[in-house]
Amino acid sequence: MPAELGRHELCWMLWPERPDNWRRHAEPAQRAFAAVASAIARFEPVIVGASAAQYQRARAILPAAVRVIELSSDDAWMRDTGPTFLVNRSGVRRGVQWQFNAWGGLYEQFERDLLVAAKVLELINYDRYHAPLILEGGSIHVDGEGTVLTTEQCLLNPNRNPRLSRARIEALLCEFLGARQVIWLGAGVIDDETSGHIDNLACFVRPGEVCLTWSDDARDPQYRVSADALERLSGVRDARGRRLRVHKLPHPGPLYMTRREAAGIGTRHGIRPLHAGQRLAASYINFYPANGAIIFPLLDPRTDALARRQLRRLFPRRQIVGVAAREILLGGGGIHCITQQQPISLHAHRDGAARRRSAAR
Repeated sequence: MPAELGRHELCWMLWPERPDNWRRHAEPAQRAFAAVASAIARFEPVIVGASAAQYQRARAILPAAVRVIELSSDDAWMRDTGPTFLVNRSGVRRGVQWQFNAWGGLYEQFERDLLVAAKVLELINYDRYHAPLILEGGSIHVDGEGTVLTTEQCLLNPNRNPRLSRARIEALLCEFLGARQVIWLGAGVIDDETSGHIDNLACFVRPGEVCLTWSDDARDPQYRVSADALERLSGVRDARGRRLRVHKLPHPGPLYMTRREAAGIGTRHGIRPLHAGQRLAASYINFYPANGAIIFPLLDPRTDALARRQLRRLFPRRQIVGVAAREILLGGGGIHCITQQQPISLHAHRDGAARRRSAAR
């Protein structure tokens, strides 16, 4: 699995519509998803999958530069239900289709989500590997050089793979991601309903460097979680034997669901408990690294500007683009959660680099 910060051929997304997860029949969320797709489309192609019932609405709201296809799903988390893309040394690209159980049972019917990865790979004619492991894409992050980041709270949770040992899960991660080293952090961001996905807590900035969500408030339970993660990151080496350099991103909030927001969510299916005053698992780590840009969530006016400055320092050669993401957060995730990068082949990368060197001469 190549690093997400490598070059992409395009970005995949899904269109939200569940009235029991997205308030006001998903209309505010659809506007937020469209804003994310529009921001990414400035830097790389975007394909959005929508159900037959929502196709025309998605086409009307999304900009012309974004391609809309008919692709049904139970919800809109392409990171978790879509394929994980791989590239081999010859430049051949394939995909992994992980097993899926709706984040440990957040809802009972997820037959359409089970098929999202297979449909995407069929559309682009990629071979696929069927991994014998329940896993969502947001639960792993790689450096592209053999190192995987994940959390014990998620992958060792009995609601995922209760019959698999830690050693067996590590072996499967290495086998299906082409990795050699798994770095385990403890818990994820506080009140993250995904059972602590890594993409809210920490990610690779580049090989040997990790970005970590951080709270300076010792009274906030997030402080203990982040401090534990920092201690673990400081005591390990990556697949190439490097000690990790850790950069801190401010933790927004705490943020909570308002009474008005909770009242706008349907309860007919009741896929997850939602109530006013519920803490939201907000994180600036949950950004999408488009070609030449970082698309990051605007979540809290008190910390948005600081997060932007930190990201600009970490990624000086990329444009830092903020997109209002509270509506996505209310649904249970962030910008990284609703996107999935399709990497270019190594041959395309080398050919492009050769053309740029030739043009420079």
